[in-house]
Amino acid sequence: MTLTTFVTKSAFRNRRRTILTMLSIAFSLMLLTFMMTVWRAFYIDNGSDQSTQRLVTRHKVSLTFAMPIYYREKIRAVPGVVAVVPNQWFGGKYIDDKPEHMLMQFATDPEEFFKVYTDYKIPGEELSAWQHDRTGCVVDGQLAKKLGWKIGDRIVIIGQTFGADLEFTIRGIYNAPVATQSIYFNRTYLEEALPMFKDTAGTYGILADSPGDVAKLEVAVDDLFHNSPQPTKTESEKQFGLDFVAMLGNVKAFILSICGAVVFATLLVSANTMAMSIRERTREVAVLKTLGFTRKAVLSLFIGEAVIVAMIGGIAGVLAGVGLIWALSHMPQMAFFFASAKATPGTVIAASLVAGMVGLVSSLFPSYHASRVDIVEGLRYIG
Repeated sequence: MTLTTFVTKSAFRNRRRTILTMLSIAFSLMLLTFMMTVWRAFYIDNGSDQSTQRLVTRHKVSLTFAMPIYYREKIRAVPGVVAVVPNQWFGGKYIDDKPEHMLMQFATDPEEFFKVYTDYKIPGEELSAWQHDRTGCVVDGQLAKKLGWKIGDRIVIIGQTFGADLEFTIRGIYNAPVATQSIYFNRTYLEEALPMFKDTAGTYGILADSPGDVAKLEVAVDDLFHNSPQPTKTESEKQFGLDFVAMLGNVKAFILSICGAVVFATLLVSANTMAMSIRERTREVAVLKTLGFTRKAVLSLFIGEAVIVAMIGGIAGVLAGVGLIWALSHMPQMAFFFASAKATPGTVIAASLVAGMVGLVSSLFPSYHASRVDIVEGLRYIG
C-alpha cells in the first residue's frame, strides 16, 4: 500500500461523517463561487474594448432631471468626442410585471445610436429599416429569443411611469457583448406621444476617440455646463453602472462579508471534523510511531487527509456554483439580473485554492498535536 492510498482510505474511514463534511464544504464553496462571480461582474469586468471608450452624461443632481437637447451639439464640439447620442428611459412594462417579462426601454436617435455603441452588431438592412420607421424599434438578441420575438412583430409597451402606451414594430435585432435586455426606439415617437419629453434627454451616450481620452472628457464636458441651470455629471460607462449598484446600499461590503462568513464557517466545519477524527485515532498514532513513522510523517498524513476531503468537497461546490450561475443566466425570470455574470477560470481556481487552504489550516493544530503524542500514553488511551 502506498502512502497516497493509505491517506485516501483513512480519509474515508468514517464515510458518513466524511460525506457530510464534503457536502457542507461543497455548499459553502458553491455560495463562495457565486458571490465571487457577482463581485467580478460588478467591480472587475470592464466589458468590451469599445465600452472602455464610452461615457455617460447625466444631470448632476439626479437621473430624474432632464437636460436640454442642445447639450448634444456642445458636447460634440469637445475635442476627443467622436459621437453623441441622447437616451431617454421610458418606464413601461411588457404584458405584466412578471420577472420573465422584464425589459428596459429607451428612446434614442436611430441615426447615431450604433455610432456610439459600436460593439452592438446589427445587419445593415435592419438598421436602415429602423431608421426609416418612426414607430420601429430594435431589440436585444437574447431578449428576442427569450420572448419569441422576430422581425416584423408588433409589441405594446404599457406606460406605467408616464401614462402612455407605445406600440412598436420590431425592425431589427442587435447583439451586444453582454445581453442588455433592452429595446431602443425613435425619440421622435416618444416626443409625439408625450410632449413633456420634447427637446430634452435623460442621458447622453458619448464615444471617445480613445480610452485615454475618457478621463479628460469627464472634466471637459462637465466644465461646459458648470454654471448652467442644469449642471452635468459625466463618467465612464462602467462607473455609471456602478452608481446603480450603489443605490442598493454598500453592496461591496455585503459581498465581502458573505465571502468572509462562508470561509469562516467552512473552516469551522473542517476543523471540527479533523479534531474528532484525530482524537478517535490516538492509539493508531501510537501504533504508527511504534512502526517507525516520524512526527513529520504523522503530521503529513493527517494534513493530507484534511486537504483531500476539503478539495473533493470544494471542487464539487465550485462546479455546482458554475452550474448555478449558468442556470440563472439562462432562466427567463433571472436573465435580466445575471446576464453578465460568468464564472471565469480565475474564479474557479481561486475558489478551489480556498478549499485547499481551508483543509490545510483547519488540520494544522490537531495534526500537530497528534504528531506529538507519546507512544506509551497513546497506547493506553481509551476513547
